[in-house]
Amino acid sequence: MEPTPDEPISRTPTQRVPRPLLRMRWEALTYLHWDLAPETVAAQLPDGLEPDVHEGRAWVGLIPFRMAGIGIGPAGVPLPFGSFPETNVRTYVVGPDGGRGVYFHSLDITRSAPTMVARLGYQLPYCWSRMAIGRRGTQVSYLAARRWPGPKGARSRLVVEVGAPLAEGETTPLDDFLSARWSLYAAGPRGGILRARVDHGPWPLRHARIVHLDDRLTRLAGYHLDGQVPTHVRYGGDVDVAVGPPRRAG
Repeated sequence: MEPTPDEPISRTPTQRVPRPLLRMRWEALTYLHWDLAPETVAAQLPDGLEPDVHEGRAWVGLIPFRMAGIGIGPAGVPLPFGSFPETNVRTYVVGPDGGRGVYFHSLDITRSAPTMVARLGYQLPYCWSRMAIGRRGTQVSYLAARRWPGPKGARSRLVVEVGAPLAEGETTPLDDFLSARWSLYAAGPRGGILRARVDHGPWPLRHARIVHLDDRLTRLAGYHLDGQVPTHVRYGGDVDVAVGPPRRAG
């Protein structure tokens, strides 16, 4: 039976974050998504979360981007992390409180200190990796190679051709379902589910086309997608983000 979320899909935050724990900027973000049977995704989720579905399918994303301008507290007091690439493998879930959000299987970054902070503070599976983002004309390239916790050397390489912005009326219900997400969920250290609210402007989505894709990170998350072409590809661009503190959701 499909879950029945209490929260609508909305291009603007369903609840603002007036006093964020963290502020940051997500830049040069690309969305790749595969559609899977809901039971395939459900098998990879902790107790308390169910796959959120669109047209009867669950969705798994490979999302590379650049993290910049990390600050702490409502004023965004800068932290000494600078900017760095990130690649996450994620899916879309309904929480025990009926909310919609993102569940992260892995988040690879190049900084060891933020890896530990995020693992402890938000209970998120951050990994330390060697990474790079490059741009040549309209092509953007992303590279990640896992260092810790392993398997060491697991790689993801993606090159996309970025196209024109989506015109008025081109944004689809699937675009909104995948990009308009205002919470993250994680398994709590003592059981139960934690939820943190996320607040940012609408994504300036653009058309995009895969030039090259060689990825093992989705396989490490439990999804065997070898040879499957992503169903959904978009370039998301840049947004400023506020993230609230984690709260118990169930």
